[in-house]
Amino acid sequence: MVEWGINMELKNDFRELKVWQKCRDIRVTIWKLCKKFTAEEKYRLVDQMIRASRSSTANIAEGYGRYHFQENIQFCRQSRGSLYELMDHILTAEECEYIDQEECEYLINEVVSAIRLLNGYIKYLKTQKERK
Repeated sequence: MVEWGINMELKNDFRELKVWQKCRDIRVTIWKLCKKFTAEEKYRLVDQMIRASRSSTANIAEGYGRYHFQENIQFCRQSRGSLYELMDHILTAEECEYIDQEECEYLINEVVSAIRLLNGYIKYLKTQKERK
């Protein structure tokens, strides 16, 4: 069955990964948050935050599609780098008073949770690579 150009019968794709789902939730949260920022930040902090959040999911998806453990691991490492970059942007948003301390802490905790999931997935991929 094909719907909206997506093979709905395709099983086991990146969308089933808990880490991708977590990063997607963060991406959506960041997108909604950035709508509240001032217009002068549109091509500054907003652009950087949205790019980093999108990069976290995109790299997981691209790595998944490579079908080689080492390449998948490398893309997951890039995703992790994007999450750390996003963490820095969140701290900057607090310093610029676009978000309060409570929102900053919540977002940082979400990113840290995603990083932990990603580290676990990387460990899993390394184990699978060694078994092959």
